[in-house]
Amino acid sequence: VQVEEVGGGSVQAGESLRLACVASGFGYTSFSDYYFGWFRQSSGKGREFLASITKDGSTRYADFVSVKGRLTISKDNLEKTAYLEIDSLKPEDTGMYYCATSIGRGTNAFSSSDFALWGRGTQVTVSS
Repeated sequence: VQVEEVGGGSVQAGESLRLACVASGFGYTSFSDYYFGWFRQSSGKGREFLASITKDGSTRYADFVSVKGRLTISKDNLEKTAYLEIDSLKPEDTGMYYCATSIGRGTNAFSSSDFALWGRGTQVTVSS
């Protein structure tokens, strides 16, 4: 299985952005067997968890103040794509955004170690 992030770019503060995680190469498994997560790495910081969605569609979000209430994770089993929408973008949202996945239910998945497969990332730059 491979995942590829799509949708990054340069945006203005206050705008919204939807990132897509396109999955392929399932072989004998299917998209609906996997759970997905989104992480961000900003300059000088480690990779931080943003959101995850279980195979059944339950969601979990990071609770640090700077992103709370501005993230929406979703997935489309027919399109084999997971999404992350970020509202009211701020300059501090600038960073590389990564999609990750693993097979299984995904309950309580929020650490990098909970995910086996990673995309290469997509850069998001927010200007004020």
